[in-house]
This record gives sequence, C-alpha cells and structure tokens, in this order.
Amino acid sequence: MENVVIQYRFILPDGSQEFFDLQLDAQNLELLGNTPETFPSWTNLDFNQCPHCPLVIDTHPHCPFAANLVNIVQPFSRLLSYEKIHVNVATEVRSISQDTTAEEGIGSLMGLVSATSGCPHTAFFKPMARFHLPFAGQAETIYRVASMYLLGQYFRRKEGLDADLELKGLRKVYDDVQVVNASVAARLRSATEKDSMLNAIVLLDMYAKTLSHAIEESLEEIRYLFVPSLTGILEPA
Repeated sequence: MENVVIQYRFILPDGSQEFFDLQLDAQNLELLGNTPETFPSWTNLDFNQCPHCPLVIDTHPHCPFAANLVNIVQPFSRLLSYEKIHVNVATEVRSISQDTTAEEGIGSLMGLVSATSGCPHTAFFKPMARFHLPFAGQAETIYRVASMYLLGQYFRRKEGLDADLELKGLRKVYDDVQVVNASVAARLRSATEKDSMLNAIVLLDMYAKTLSHAIEESLEEIRYLFVPSLTGILEPA
C-alpha cells in the first residue's frame, strides 16, 4: 500500500509561491517527515498544553500538532488574513483550485495537518483526511462528518462494541477539538508576526463550534436527501 500524497500550492499576493508536499503513512494516516530538525519553544508540550491532553513530556516532548505546523508558520508569518491568494490542492484523484483569502487557504491546510499530526483529539478526522476535500461548505462538511462517524459506529458494532447512533460522541469530538484549537491559537500568538495563521485556526474553531451546536439541526436540513431510505424500498430482504 502506497503512502497518500496531498500537495498544496499557494500563490501569494506578491506572486511568490509556497509548496507543501504532504506524505501520509498508508497505514496510520499520520504525516511523515513534516517536522523540523530543531523545534521552537512554542512547540514544547507544556507550552499552553491542552488541559485534556493525554500526552506526557517523557514520551512526547513536543505537541504533535504544533510540531507539524512549524514548516507552515514561517512562509505565512507575515501574511495578513484578508489578503487574496490562489490555492491549488492536488490529490491522487483530483485537483482543486480556489481564489480565496489567506485565512481560508491556510485553514484548509491546517485542518489536514491537524487530523494527521498525531494529536489524540484530532485523530477522529483521519478518514476525512484520507479523502481530503478542501474548501468544503458547511452542508458538505456536515454530510461527510456524520457519514464518517456513523460508518465508524458500524465498524464498532462489527467488533462487538457499543454503537452510538445518536451522535452523542460526535458532539464530544467537536467539544474536544475546540479545546485543541484554543491552545494552538495561544501557541501561534507567540510564533507569528501577522494574523493569517492565527485567524486560520480561529476560522477552524468557528466551524467546530457551529457543527458542535447545530449537528442535529443541520442533519435535519439534509434529511430530504434520504427519502428513498425512509420509504421502505431499500429495506434489506
């Protein structure tokens, strides 16, 4: 099984370009070779460490999420969040281009890094990272997140474990992610000159808050898509 490759190309306002060639391990879907040789102090595990972090310094001297952001911080540290940029994202099956703002483009990259960094609280999103869809809208994200969660519950049941069909666990996932985002934002305040990186994580956190508080309501909005499943036509024999 080959590693998963996702490439990000940013064209900045001055015409310069930044490339990020992300390699994900084919088995555990964690980033390979994306951390620097030396780590700045803001990546230390105990620097604004998440209060619910299960990691300890003896085994993890650096926050895995922060460590995987170091190579992203430097190219964007002087970019303002509202500046217009062009982003191209290439996966094994498609290429997506978008004219957007710095915070939106960087936020898409940071979301992918978050899921694949090795952070225990963001590992839930690894399946979405494997089938990465940058710049997804809220309805698309709700659809993908709920589908991924329920498929995970299917596999839990296949293993003889309890399955949660009420999405209670999904709400907790997003509650935990909000804590992670707040701590990472505190780290980035010490790492950047401008606000593009900081606002990118703030934007991700806004999405997390929206989804956490509106999962049930948002799912009801797409209920009409599943009418065929409710009519009995698709019931198993």
